[in-house]
Amino acid sequence: MLLFGTKGYLHQLAILTLICGQCGNPSAHTLTKRVTKFTLFFVPLFAFSTKYATQCTFCGAEQQLSQEQADQLLAGGAEQGGGRGTGHPAQSDPHRQ
Repeated sequence: MLLFGTKGYLHQLAILTLICGQCGNPSAHTLTKRVTKFTLFFVPLFAFSTKYATQCTFCGAEQQLSQEQADQLLAGGAEQGGGRGTGHPAQSDPHRQ
């Protein structure tokens, strides 16, 4: 008898200050990485799905990202926040009063 299945892992990569696309507020967003791994006898063997997302802490809206977009946010947060991965400044909208 073989026991196999999947297991999901959630990694918080950073907390960034961004303007939410849903509510329009400059608020903290968590950047997360979800990895799903194939398991055999409860031992994770390899990852077959990796997804990145940001979630607004003000309204709870979640936006899916590509790996390139997540890497850009991490690089921008590290440059702006002194290498901590946080403190990415909110971008102001010139058309919004």
